[in-house]
Amino acid sequence: MIIHMDQTLDQATSFYGTAAVRVYASKRELGAAAAEQAEKAITGAIERSGLARIIVATGNSQLEVTSELVKRAAIDWKAVEVFHMDEYVGLSPNHPSSFRYWIRTRIEEMVHPRKVHYLAADSDDIEAEIERYSKLMTAAPIHLAFVGFGENGHIAFNDPPVADFHDPAIVKRVILDAACRLQQSGEGHFHDFESVPKEALTVTCPGLFRAEAWISCVPDSRKAEAVRNALEGPISTACPASLVRTHPKAHVYLDNASAALLNGFAALQER
Repeated sequence: MIIHMDQTLDQATSFYGTAAVRVYASKRELGAAAAEQAEKAITGAIERSGLARIIVATGNSQLEVTSELVKRAAIDWKAVEVFHMDEYVGLSPNHPSSFRYWIRTRIEEMVHPRKVHYLAADSDDIEAEIERYSKLMTAAPIHLAFVGFGENGHIAFNDPPVADFHDPAIVKRVILDAACRLQQSGEGHFHDFESVPKEALTVTCPGLFRAEAWISCVPDSRKAEAVRNALEGPISTACPASLVRTHPKAHVYLDNASAALLNGFAALQER
């Protein structure tokens, strides 16, 4: 672990592999800092290419960064295309726990991007939908992906049993493991464990890695073990989030609670 002070953010930065890690006192501060970094990535892509293509993450850990991001007046959302990270198989786009619903209500209806490419995991032909979406994602570069860490270390819905760092697919159908489903019910997205769908479509690990930059917002004490495994454990599909340490432009945003189990926690708090 290498630590230096980032004078532009006045924040201690630690490098785990190539991933720049910063710790904040609150989720609000974490979200604001991550949104600032995302704004730079998105506006830079628009300046270079005339268009920014981004993969968004959903769920409770992304609420602060998303609410801050849509307030950023410097972003020309008419030059932004939005992609999913994952979606539950068979769930209606109007179900309140659908990720299409999350994206529509928190991003599309707020800032009206140029295009939102919805992943229709309730399609009658799932294989055709996987092919369609994979072609959309590979038609041009992806400039930014928001990649949260699950409680079991998953990224998107690449749980440890199905994650593959060398997956030939861009999008695939997966069976969700019990820990992942428990997280979804525990966060209040479903009434109980049995209500959580058993399958999903997900962008694969290599699909996510294609993005030129990653922003990983990982707050809360329930993520502390996953953060420790991702940043200080082996780089392995046993903790898919460990892939973050090999991405050349990864930025990880933690709060005190999620960083608490790191060996370098005290140093990360230094100003």
